[in-house]
Amino acid sequence: MTDQLRMTLADAGRVLAMEGHGDYVAGHISVRLPGNSGRFLMKPAGIGIEEMRPDNIITVDIEGDKVAGAMPRHNEVYIHSEVLRARSDVSCVIHSHPMHAVAFSSLGRPLVAVGNSSVHFTDGRLPIFSETTDLIISQERGRAVARCLGEHAALILRNHGIVATGGSIEEAVWTAIKLEKACQLQLLAETAGGPKLLAEGEDLDKKRGRATRPDLHNNTFSYLVRKWRCQCCGEIVPAPHVTTFENKDQR
Repeated sequence: MTDQLRMTLADAGRVLAMEGHGDYVAGHISVRLPGNSGRFLMKPAGIGIEEMRPDNIITVDIEGDKVAGAMPRHNEVYIHSEVLRARSDVSCVIHSHPMHAVAFSSLGRPLVAVGNSSVHFTDGRLPIFSETTDLIISQERGRAVARCLGEHAALILRNHGIVATGGSIEEAVWTAIKLEKACQLQLLAETAGGPKLLAEGEDLDKKRGRATRPDLHNNTFSYLVRKWRCQCCGEIVPAPHVTTFENKDQR
């Protein structure tokens, strides 16, 4: 099981980079080890998020100390350790610096329901951490990030980046990608004079309901892994039989 978890974590780094979350050697992702809530796997420092491999991923404990692996640990490990400590429902934590989310955070405006990617984060569902715009390199600051996140799926670190979470790697990747796209959509609308028409009411509720399905997270992640392999290696990977969820719309 741990070997598969390492492979999935490496795949997550590749698809996040492909989707605009790479920042040279900055940014990181972690996943809680099953059956051991006090330890987690994490991308090491010094390499790009897409350069993770099962054999270079490190193991870290809940205090933020590296306990296994040859490569160094990121200084911002406390984003991961303190969110995982505070949230038993979270298995995966992502911190990245996607361009549109960072630019959007500088506007000081709330995210609104411009499109489907936005609905998961509107109406108070996207906290903004503004205690500092510097790195999160202490347990105290990590705990502050976890408090700001609360029970939400993601937050924006003002002028810095994002933190996205999920009960699985697939869900956290989906959340991170959707948040960046939501910020990109709103920036486009802002350049055209600002969004005037938004999703609201019953339509907004229905859109949110469709955005929280595990089959959607898993199928999107599998698609992105296939896309990365095709772009990077020229490997044509046939699509598997997709996961379905009752009779919900597949979109």
